[in-house]
Amino acid sequence: MKVFWQNNMALLVVLLVVAAAGFGFQRHLDPYYYKILVDVGIAIILVVSLNLINGITGQFSLGHAGFMAVGAYASAALSVLAAGPWLNGLALGGAQKMVVEFVALGVIVIVGGVAAALAGFVVGMPALRLRGDYLAIATLGFGEIIRIVFQNTEQLGGARGISIPPPRSDFTGVYVCAVLCVAFIWRLVHSVKGKSFFAIREDEFAAATVGIDTTKYKVIAFVLGSFFAGVAGALFAHSATGYITPAQFDAVKSIELVVMVVLGGLGSISGSIIAAAALTLLPEILRGFAEYRLVVYSLLLVLVMLTRPQGLMGMKEIKLPWHRQPYQHKPVA
Repeated sequence: MKVFWQNNMALLVVLLVVAAAGFGFQRHLDPYYYKILVDVGIAIILVVSLNLINGITGQFSLGHAGFMAVGAYASAALSVLAAGPWLNGLALGGAQKMVVEFVALGVIVIVGGVAAALAGFVVGMPALRLRGDYLAIATLGFGEIIRIVFQNTEQLGGARGISIPPPRSDFTGVYVCAVLCVAFIWRLVHSVKGKSFFAIREDEFAAATVGIDTTKYKVIAFVLGSFFAGVAGALFAHSATGYITPAQFDAVKSIELVVMVVLGGLGSISGSIIAAAALTLLPEILRGFAEYRLVVYSLLLVLVMLTRPQGLMGMKEIKLPWHRQPYQHKPVA
């Protein structure tokens, strides 16, 4: 127990700070800026989870928005059929209602993540036999198949979309998930066994010759990345708007996430966090340019990639609060 507290004290402190910040922002921050902060948190989960697949393991997935859609629609179905009516039937108020809604949101988010992870496993097993451009095309195709299935499922609103009852994902819920996502992936890839992901990225054939089960690690990366994409999808579905449509999860969304990963630096988790925040905030900052906003946005991206093609962070990392060195065997005297 003592070791657990030593290893996780910084993480628990960060979670408490997030909870306190969420309470303050919800009361005093303008709703427009509050929504932008929530969008940044969702983007961080998506980009860091995609970096596990594309940057750290060296695969090329273009279907991340599809797994986000699975999480969003699975959680929406649970809310419409069960969670929403159950919450409406409870006569609670004040702090009790807040706690019950937070717990209900946690269950809904986990269900969305598990549904996306299952989809990732089904897609990943055959698709990860491919490499490079072929893998990108296969995952892009699967992402579009998922979107079209939801678009033609009338029970889930079809092309019109679906309205989702409370609970709503707020700053606290989104950033608790973002912190846990980043901490989990950080510790995974910086562990002893986590180095296998980097080995596969550098040279898959060489990794296999030294005994690394490359298929196993690629599937693990794909399933974990899909799980967190599903978590982000569930949080997005239950955001302030409470309404989703299949068009929000098209191929353009997947490409946007890949751009964020590349901009932050392939393999850099802290770079993914910076890029996700920057590219979510930048379009809002450029709203004053009206019709030139997207042109300026694109030009800035081109300039950054020309001047720093390895991304903002390259392979470097900022030491995060929950950084923990992997276990190393002590030499025998």
